[in-house]
Amino acid sequence: MSTVDPQPAPVDPERTRSPRRSMCAAVLTLEAITLALTTPVMISLADVQPSLALAIGLGLALLSLLVAGSLRREQAYLMGHLIQVAAIGLGFVVGFMWVLGPLFALLWGTAYGLGRKIERERAAAWAEYDRRHES
Repeated sequence: MSTVDPQPAPVDPERTRSPRRSMCAAVLTLEAITLALTTPVMISLADVQPSLALAIGLGLALLSLLVAGSLRREQAYLMGHLIQVAAIGLGFVVGFMWVLGPLFALLWGTAYGLGRKIERERAAAWAEYDRRHES
C-alpha cells in the first residue's frame, strides 16, 4: 500500500510579488544611468584622471545595477542605502551630485518605505482573505 503525497497548491504570483523590490530596482536603474553619466563630467570638468573617473562612475553604475538585480535578498537593500551615501558623496567631485544625490536618496527612501508599507498591508489583506475563505 503506497501513499502519495498530494501536490502542494501553486502559489499565486500576486501574493509573492514585491512592490518594494520593483520600486527600489527602478530607482537604482535610473540612478545607474546618472552615475554612469558622471564619468565624462569628472574627466572633462573636474579634471579627474580618466582611469579613476571610470572606476568611480561606471563602478557605482554597475554596482547599482547588480544591487537592483539582487533585491530578492534583504542584504541588498543595505547596499542600496550605501549607494545613496556614495552618490551624495560624489558631490565632492561633481558639484551637481549635491542635488541629484539627495534627490535619488529621497526617491530610494520613499520607494523603500512605501514598498514595505504596501507589503505589510497586502500580507494582512491576504491573511484576512484566507481566514474568510477557509474550507
